[in-house]
Amino acid sequence: MSDQDPGSTIWFSLSIDGDDLGYFNGCEGLSAHVDVEQFQEGGNNGFVWQLPSRVTFSTIRLTRPLTEETVKVAEWISSVQTGISRPTAQIAALRADGSEVAQWGLLDVLPVSWTGPTLDPANPAVATEVLEIAHHGFTD
Repeated sequence: MSDQDPGSTIWFSLSIDGDDLGYFNGCEGLSAHVDVEQFQEGGNNGFVWQLPSRVTFSTIRLTRPLTEETVKVAEWISSVQTGISRPTAQIAALRADGSEVAQWGLLDVLPVSWTGPTLDPANPAVATEVLEIAHHGFTD
């Protein structure tokens, strides 16, 4: 048993077909939903079958302070304009010491949106970016 605290994750790394897009400090939307259809069997009034039908996956939002690696995100988004390629992605949750807590493989990834920072000298907040990606499921 590991003596490391599993709740100490502070950042996430993203790679697309092995190309590192950098580290993010926020990740939302790693989820799947299975639609269930009910089937009532004739003659068995005390039981209803629960059968899986469709699996849907939510989009994933990754956030971070603006870094030099934002250029890599812009290049990936620009590549969609010249032809859609559905690469595989890896998101890894990392501890402060860089050790991995968990990793998720994503099939057929597509950038859905990117929001850059609001640069306002009257508001000295941290300049952040948000990348939202869609996928068709998890892989090993």
